Amino acid sequence: MLVWIDAVQCGRAPKIFGLTLVERHLQALKRSLPRPARVVVDLGSDGQKPKIDPSLNDAFPIEWRQESGDFAARLERFLTESGDMPVMLLDGTTLPDARLHASLTGLADSVAVLAPKDEERAAIVRLEPGRLNNATIDAADLPALAVKLLAAGTVRAYGQGEFNGFIRKLRRTIPYYMFRVESADKAAKVEKFMFWSNYKGSTDFFTRYVYPPLVWISVGPLARARVHPNAVTIFSIILALGAIPIWAIGETWSFWTGFAMAYGMSVLDSVDGKLARLTFTDSRLGNFLDHGLDMVHPPFWYLSWAYGLGLATLGWGSTLGLATILIMAFYVVDRLILKVYPTFFQRAFHTHSKLDGRMRTFIARRNITLPMFIVGYALGYALEAFYLIVAWQILTAAYHGGRTFWILVVDRAHLKDRRPTDVAAALKQVD
Repeated sequence: MLVWIDAVQCGRAPKIFGLTLVERHLQALKRSLPRPARVVVDLGSDGQKPKIDPSLNDAFPIEWRQESGDFAARLERFLTESGDMPVMLLDGTTLPDARLHASLTGLADSVAVLAPKDEERAAIVRLEPGRLNNATIDAADLPALAVKLLAAGTVRAYGQGEFNGFIRKLRRTIPYYMFRVESADKAAKVEKFMFWSNYKGSTDFFTRYVYPPLVWISVGPLARARVHPNAVTIFSIILALGAIPIWAIGETWSFWTGFAMAYGMSVLDSVDGKLARLTFTDSRLGNFLDHGLDMVHPPFWYLSWAYGLGLATLGWGSTLGLATILIMAFYVVDRLILKVYPTFFQRAFHTHSKLDGRMRTFIARRNITLPMFIVGYALGYALEAFYLIVAWQILTAAYHGGRTFWILVVDRAHLKDRRPTDVAAALKQVD
C-alpha cells in the first residue's frame, strides 16, 4: 500500500502532546500491519519538513515532497504514479483514532471514513487500484473528496459497526474518533479527550477520581519535552522499592516518608502509561517494567508494614506474623486466580460484567490498601488497619475465585461467545 498525506498545513497545525499531526499519522502507520510500502508527505509549495522520531525512517520509506498546485492537482499527480497498488489518503490537519490506520490497512476494498461528528470535517480514504481512473478530482480537500466519492458510489462508508473498538489493555470499548485540529484551543480540547480515553474502563477509585489532576499536569509537559515513559517508570520503581526499608524502620518519620514515596509512585504509575500511549512510545520493556512492578511490590510493602509494626520483636508465631503470612499467601493466590479467566476469554476478568467492573473499584489492590493503612496509622489504629487489609485481601481472593467458578463451571460463559462488556463511563466528545 502507498500512503499520501496532504501536509500543506503541517507547519501551522498545532501539536498534540508534542507531536505534529503528520508525525502522529506516521506513528500510527508504523504500528499497522502490513506496513505501507512507501509514504509520501506532500508539504505543498512552501511547506517545511517537521522533525520526526528517527525510528520512523526505518519503518518504511518516507518521501517529503514540495509540490505546487491545489489539493486536486497534487493528489492527481500522486495517483498517476501509484500504479496497481492500493492507496490511503490522509490529511495533515486531521487527528484520527490511531487504530483506524491499522483497520483500513487490512481491508481489500475502497472505503471512506468520516468523522463521527459532521462538524469536524475530517476523513480518511482508502482506494483500490483504478478506482479513480479517468475521473476528475474536483475537491478542495480530503473531507470534501470523501463526501463526493461516497455520493458517487466510488467508495463505501466505513462505520463503527465494523470497527473493533475493544482495547484489551484498557479493559474497555471505545468507538473510533476523528477531529480536525486547526487551532490551539481545539488542540487543548482534543488533548483532554485523548487523556481521558486512555484510562482503563475498570480501575480503582483513586486512579479514577483522585490522581487524574496530578497525572494531567504531568503528562503534558513530559510529552512536550519528549521524556520517555521508561524514565518515569524507572523513577517510580526507585520510589516503590525505596519505601520498603524505610517503612521497616518503624519510626513515625519513616512511615510518613514511605507514604509520601508510595503516593508518588502511585501517581507516576498512571503517568507512564498515559505518556506512552499518547506519544506512541510504549514498548515491551516499558510494559514489562510497569506491570512487573505492579505485580511484585505489594507483598513486600505489606511485609515492610508488618516489620514497622513490630514483627521482628513479636515473631512469626504472633498474630501479626500469622496475618503477614496470610496476606502474602492470599495475594499470590488472588493473582493466580485472575490468570484463569484470560486463558478462556483473552481479556481481563473485570471486563466480564458491570458487576465485576464495579468491584474493581475497591478490591484489595495497592491504591485501596495504602489509604486504608494511612488512615489507620494517622488515627492510631495501624495494627487494626493492617488486620483489616488482611481480611480484605482474603475476601477479594474469595470473590475472584467464586466468580471464576461461576463463570466457567456453572454459567459456562466461555462457550456462549459473549462480547466484552463496556464497563467504562461514556467519553465526553470534544465541543
